[in-house]
Amino acid sequence: MAITGRAAGFALAGVFAVLLSPAPGATLLLVNAALVLALVADVVLAGGVRTLAFTRSGPTRSRLGEPVPLVLAVTNTGRRRVRALVRDAWPPSSGAEPRVLHVTVPAGQRRFCEIVLHPTRRGERHPYRITVRSLGPLGLAGRQGRHHAPFQVRVLPAFTSRRHIPAAFARLQKIEGNVTLRIGGQGSEFDSLRDYVPGDDVRMIDWRASARRGTVAVRSFRPERDRRVICVLDTGRTSAGRIGDTPRLDHAMDAALLLATVAARAGDRIGLLAHDTTARITLPAAGGGDPVVRISAAMALVEPVLAEADHHAIVSSVLRTAGRHCLVVLFTELAPAVIEEGLLPALPALTARHTVVVAAVSDPRLTELAAGRGDVRAVYSAAAAGQALLRRRQLAGLLRQRGAQVVDAPPSTYAAAVTDVYLTLKSTGGL
Repeated sequence: MAITGRAAGFALAGVFAVLLSPAPGATLLLVNAALVLALVADVVLAGGVRTLAFTRSGPTRSRLGEPVPLVLAVTNTGRRRVRALVRDAWPPSSGAEPRVLHVTVPAGQRRFCEIVLHPTRRGERHPYRITVRSLGPLGLAGRQGRHHAPFQVRVLPAFTSRRHIPAAFARLQKIEGNVTLRIGGQGSEFDSLRDYVPGDDVRMIDWRASARRGTVAVRSFRPERDRRVICVLDTGRTSAGRIGDTPRLDHAMDAALLLATVAARAGDRIGLLAHDTTARITLPAAGGGDPVVRISAAMALVEPVLAEADHHAIVSSVLRTAGRHCLVVLFTELAPAVIEEGLLPALPALTARHTVVVAAVSDPRLTELAAGRGDVRAVYSAAAAGQALLRRRQLAGLLRQRGAQVVDAPPSTYAAAVTDVYLTLKSTGGL
């Protein structure tokens, strides 16, 4: 049995009646008897909670930052109308609204309730349980029970950098147009022979083919395609650090999604590797389908591990996964413990076979602090921030000396900067 606040209000009113009564003893007995009788009657007349059945429907996947509308169907299989309060419990990170539903279901009928999730984290979300409180006609008491309606919503990584897609596609189209029109060379591959027209570069004349055909033939080119791009996520402890309200790992995932979108449009194959002390994700480079969906689903469940990443193991995994030359984009952090002690000793084995880009997201707060001169505290903060920025530049220089390209950009331009490096390599044949 469940007692409502209305019953407590009636009990309080009874207390005042007893205090004001000339015969408090008799009044107390009368009030108690009336209240107990009302409570029992309410419980007896309340609809049964065991006669209710619950089912859910709605999208099973959503992207972080987007609402997830779900429908909870309540079916009354009993012979009595049920007027109930329904609490659909989800984990706090699901952001379920509303928390309590007011439902009235006639006998043998069904009602639908809408619940909207506002997830604040990636991963899978499962509801806990459904608590039902069926109230009697007086609203003083009722019956209470629990139900389970299993469901799962997988929250995919946020893709806030999708706003850069039009600009990236425009640049890609320009690159492909330039490769098609120019004489060939870097960033292109042989396509076919065509007849010479005035204005063609004479260096592109295929003299042997011209001799066979009896007319001057020119080699034509097309943009290089079917190259391999592998995104490597460092899921060690530094990836758990936050820039603003977002972990570094989530910034890296966002950049990887933009890169995958553009690379797929360019006809290249996309692979993904997530690694800390062990491999968390291994997706070989593949074309076809929607790489964003494939990669997003794989990244949704990955969380940082509070241990240093094993960069020798990361390099070994990449070398096993990628037999042919490919572009390896390593999303990590420019920290001495990561670069000097981990990545630098292992990097030569990777750069010897592949084109390597090391991408790190910088904290814009450091730049703001480095410019501060307001008071003594601001000056000390500026000195510390300047030292941190200088250290990042030194680490980036060490990586470039080992043959890697480096991206160190704030969150607002991080994903676009990584994709720009890919497009530059695409245009110059660096893939």
